[in-house]
Amino acid sequence: MKKTLVSALTTALVVGAASTTFAAANPFSDVPADHWAYDAVSQLAADGVIEGYGDSTFRGDRNITRYEMAQMVARAMAKNDVSAADKAMIDKLAAEFADELNSLGVRVANLERNADMVKWNGKLEYTYTRDKVKDGEKETNNNLLFRLEPSAEVNDHWHVNARLDGNYKMDSDNQNRGTGNDSDFRLKRAWAQGDYKNFSVRFGKFSMYGDDSINDTTMSGADITLGNKNKLSGVIGGGRSSGAFDDTPYYKDGLGNSIFSDQFTASNVFYAGLDYNRNENKGFFGSLRYFRYTNPEVFFNADGDKEKNNIWQVRAGYKFDRSSKLQAYYAHSSADALLGADTNDDLNFGGYNFGTSNKKAFGVEFSYKGAQKENPKTWGAWIAYRHTGYLAAPAATWDVTDEGLKGWSLGAEYTFAKNIVGHLKYGHNKVIGANDVKVKQFFGRVEWFF
Repeated sequence: MKKTLVSALTTALVVGAASTTFAAANPFSDVPADHWAYDAVSQLAADGVIEGYGDSTFRGDRNITRYEMAQMVARAMAKNDVSAADKAMIDKLAAEFADELNSLGVRVANLERNADMVKWNGKLEYTYTRDKVKDGEKETNNNLLFRLEPSAEVNDHWHVNARLDGNYKMDSDNQNRGTGNDSDFRLKRAWAQGDYKNFSVRFGKFSMYGDDSINDTTMSGADITLGNKNKLSGVIGGGRSSGAFDDTPYYKDGLGNSIFSDQFTASNVFYAGLDYNRNENKGFFGSLRYFRYTNPEVFFNADGDKEKNNIWQVRAGYKFDRSSKLQAYYAHSSADALLGADTNDDLNFGGYNFGTSNKKAFGVEFSYKGAQKENPKTWGAWIAYRHTGYLAAPAATWDVTDEGLKGWSLGAEYTFAKNIVGHLKYGHNKVIGANDVKVKQFFGRVEWFF
């Protein structure tokens, strides 16, 4: 029995709306790239589900007609050996071309055509972390997260998206409201996104332009992405970020004394960047990025400028095939310290300096395969070395080797059953600026997707 449109929209809407979605290159030269089905058709073609007419086109030098599209969708619907993601895209296309399919004798349920255009994705997530500082204290956390991510189609180009997170601290077994350290339920993101042939626009509160190495945090503002994500593309944006520099390391020195504390306010941010092969198709990919944070209460510079932190980042990598990828990055900060210090000496603790030694971030990582939530028994693993200076990496989300640490880390993930994925990670680190202060980080997570 076919899925309803509510189920079928899962992949197609994410392709059209989510900022982290990557689409395959379109092999059919005359498909109109500004149609909503562009990414879905391209991915199905890349997976070998939809085929053209043998000459890499849909018919000569003209755009495909709806009737011709329906013929291809009908052939795709007849295939049984397709992945869950491809099946969702086929169902979405079938709903769009229902009239043409009906004329071909292929029935599409009215329910699929007239269902609510809002799609709700979500997950339940349990996370365990344990950080152990040599000759210092241990910190253990047990956290339960309930997440809802609605996505609504406005028209062929625009979608509205949101994220709602409910956090529950299982250690204290209470549900207080107020701060991010307590259990709470909040609207974390809400934005409108318009996707067109050669550009994409976002407005609202969304994940800032970045990647999995430096700057994965939310921002209230707007940005525009131009160009071809499979080749050269660029972005420019700005707004106000509260996620960066909010959670500085809690690490203890050898005597158990606290070094840092959470005391930072939101910062204005501007960013721009260039990407080559941002979708990370097979072969070389790379990026150049610039971030400018402005907050006179947070940043200290030796030249007397106490307002700004300029971060430059370069990233490059090579994807050998669908299974293996090697990448490296480097970032440098113009700030010399945080905390609004009057001099750099104010960040000396017990003979250690935690200011200038955190001006840079760099790392190298090799990853193999990856767990796919819709495909049981799939798995992935990675190993990396990272130097994560907190001035140059304000919002890294690796879970081990936090900001202010350097060292080796490794991880693995496995899909136990459909939509149930587990993760294990370990970091063997040292505090940057204090090599004899070692920090071991353990991370475990199980996710139930729905």
